[in-house]
Amino acid sequence: MTSFARAERLALADTLLAAGPDAPTLCAGWTTRDLAAHLVLRERRPDAAVGILLKNVAAHTKKVQDRLANGDYAALVGKVRTPALWVRPAAADEAVNITEFLVHHEDVRRATPGWTPRTLDAAYEQALAGRVKQSARLSTRKFPAAITVHPEHGTPFTVGKGGDALDVHGKPSELLLFFTGRQGVADVTVTGQLAERLKSARLGL
Repeated sequence: MTSFARAERLALADTLLAAGPDAPTLCAGWTTRDLAAHLVLRERRPDAAVGILLKNVAAHTKKVQDRLANGDYAALVGKVRTPALWVRPAAADEAVNITEFLVHHEDVRRATPGWTPRTLDAAYEQALAGRVKQSARLSTRKFPAAITVHPEHGTPFTVGKGGDALDVHGKPSELLLFFTGRQGVADVTVTGQLAERLKSARLGL
């Protein structure tokens, strides 16, 4: 089985190391050290990772993440590069991380002026296509439009609460960026009366 997540993990670690600990990211308020700490916490600190989604333990999550971020940066990136035991099987890494690593890699790359888009392998784009519908459905569940998403070389599908028609076209990788709240840097085409509203909406979890 090809593990696109494993390859993206290594590429992300290389980019984090090259950028240094204090480079900007697209995650509001986070530098590269904060992003690396988030990735390590998510895989290696289940007691704190629940706070990513549950507000009542978010303070504990922030405390653990800040402590990780303030440690040795090279060692921290080394932990990003090396899968935790439970995701060492390629299938587990793929299931848990294929979207996570793609999105966060671009959070680092596209926060730097002069960035250029990568051309991903067609098989990688196809693997990412399987994640677009879930992401789009979740992030637009409250948006007042019928949004038809057209993945490149894929089957269109419609999400949103219904109402005015919108169309979003793009590669699966770019659609994932768009529907996880990175609309400003995602290379997609949006048409319809509420296009500008969708481009500035708060999407993602």
